[in-house]
Amino acid sequence: MDRWATFDCYGTLIDWNGGIGRELERLYGAERVARLLHGYHELERAIEHERPAASYRDVLTNALGRLAEREGLPLAAGEHDALARSLPDWRPFPEVAPALEDARARGWKLAILSNTDRDYIDASLERIGVPFEVSIVASEIGSYKPGHRHWEVFAGRAGPATHVHVAASLFHDIVPATELGLPTVWINRLGEAPEPQPDVELHSLTGLGEALDSLAA
Repeated sequence: MDRWATFDCYGTLIDWNGGIGRELERLYGAERVARLLHGYHELERAIEHERPAASYRDVLTNALGRLAEREGLPLAAGEHDALARSLPDWRPFPEVAPALEDARARGWKLAILSNTDRDYIDASLERIGVPFEVSIVASEIGSYKPGHRHWEVFAGRAGPATHVHVAASLFHDIVPATELGLPTVWINRLGEAPEPQPDVELHSLTGLGEALDSLAA
């Protein structure tokens, strides 16, 4: 039976907070970044819930516009798509490529289940530099996580398999994967308290191969 590890991308493999934070700092200064990033998280979730068929490009653009309006901050006409323009340049975390290569060497097939668009995920996977057999993106299935549609589409493609889900977001990934009865590896990069309890908790992708093998035993 095939062994599949599915991954969220942004926040898990690619530095999502860093990418957005750099643009917010450029627009509004370093002293505002922490507060604005927290507000951005809330607005992005709300827009994805309101408009599950929207492209992620539109989500990024609308969330930035709402954030500026809510905070009473200026947003120049040429900057409404600042986040959308910047995403292809967001960087992978440094341990990601070797950890993924190790997982592949152990016989794991890799898949991405991402709240994004095809052109974005293609650019990010090129930056990561490790092959993925499958990538499923929100804009092609009309659904954003934490909805279950990503996993349903993946199951239809993969067929019967050992399947572990790996992600940093409790809300978007660990909660729905647990609801679906999947074993989970939580990449707790922010020092959060887990709810629900994942099967394995790591603070980076270092040790991923061993964690996956332990869940497949």
